[in-house]
Amino acid sequence: MSTVTFSDVQKQYGDIIAIEDVSLEINDGEFVSILGPSGSGKSTLLRMIAGLEEISNGEISIGERVINGVAPQDRGIAMVFQNYALYPHMTVRDNMSYGLRLTTDLDESEIDERIESTAKMLEIEDHLEKRPANLSGGQQQRVATGRAIVRNPDVFLMDEPLSNLDAKLKMHMRTELQRIHDELETTTIYVTHDQEEAMTMSDRIVIVAEGQLQQVGPPEEIYNKPANRFVANFIGSPAMNFFDVTLEDDCLHGSTFEYPIAADTAAMARDAGTSSSFTLGVRPEHISLTDEQDPRAIRAELDVIEPIGSDNYLYATVGDHECTIRVPADVKPDRTAPLWLTFDESDIHLFDSTTNDNILTAPTPSARPLN
Repeated sequence: MSTVTFSDVQKQYGDIIAIEDVSLEINDGEFVSILGPSGSGKSTLLRMIAGLEEISNGEISIGERVINGVAPQDRGIAMVFQNYALYPHMTVRDNMSYGLRLTTDLDESEIDERIESTAKMLEIEDHLEKRPANLSGGQQQRVATGRAIVRNPDVFLMDEPLSNLDAKLKMHMRTELQRIHDELETTTIYVTHDQEEAMTMSDRIVIVAEGQLQQVGPPEEIYNKPANRFVANFIGSPAMNFFDVTLEDDCLHGSTFEYPIAADTAAMARDAGTSSSFTLGVRPEHISLTDEQDPRAIRAELDVIEPIGSDNYLYATVGDHECTIRVPADVKPDRTAPLWLTFDESDIHLFDSTTNDNILTAPTPSARPLN
C-alpha cells in the first residue's frame, strides 16, 4: 500500500515555522493536489516527502514505513520538477534511463523495455535519440515525466510541472497527466498555485496557507462548502463577493441593503457566531438580476461590462463593496441605470467576523481557519 501519512509534521527554520503540525493521510492510488499561494509551505511539504528537507518534528510514512531519515533514493518516490531538470548532453533515452542505471540492478534489456513502453505511452517514441534542446517545452515535460514513470515508484511527486508551459499546452498536458494517472494508478502528490489545475485533476485538494492546512476535500466540496473565508476567496475565478453584515432578528443588514433569511439559518448563525457581525459571501454566478419590486432586491451601480465570450462579467458597487456578477453573454444592462441584484439563500455563505469560519458549513477535521 502506497499511502502517504503526515503525523503532526512541523518544519521550522530558526524562529520561523514554515509547516505547523500537519496531519494528513493520502490514500493509495489517489491524486492529491497541494494548493496555496506563494510562500504557503506547499513545496516544503513535498520536499519533506522527497527527503530534500529535514522534518523538524513529527513523522512521514509511505505505506507502513516511517521515512524520517531515509535517504531520498531509498524512499520509493520519483519527482517531476518545474524546470524539467534534463541533462542537455544526453539523449532522451539516456535521460530516462539514467536513474534506473544508478539505483537498480536491472539489465540493459529490462531498462530498454521500460524506456520503450513508457515512451510509447507518452507518444515520444520517435524522439528517443534526440537531445532536449531539439524538443519543444511539452516534449521536454513528457521526458521528465517519463523519467519518473520508468522508475515504477510507490509515489509520484510533482512540483508545479506545468508552470513553464503556455496556456494551450498546459491544458493538453493536464489531460495527459490525468490519463497517465488513470493508467498507472500510482499515488500522486501534485503541488500547484493554479486552482484550475487542482480543480480539474484532483481526487482531493489540500489547501495550505501560512504553513497550516485550511481544508482538505474533493474539488466540489472545496468550491461549494469552503471551510473559511481564505478558502472561499482563494478558490473560484472571479473570486467570491464579500459584504460586511450584521444579523438582527432574521435579517442581514449591510451598509445599503437588507436581506431577510430563514429563521433556522438565523438561529444557526446566532448559535455558531462569536458576535452579530458576519461577512456575507456569494459567488458571481449565484447572483442574478431582478427588479426594484423584488423584496430581496439589492441596489448596485454598474461600473464595467467585461465580455468573455460565453458570459459577461458585470463589475458593480454595492455601497462600499465591489461586486462581480456573471451573466449570459446576451445580458447587457444599461450602464446609466441602477442594477437590482438578488440571490438564493441556499447559495450564500456566512463567515464569522472574528474566526473567519464558514458557520453554514460543517467544518472538516483537517480545517484550521486563519485568524
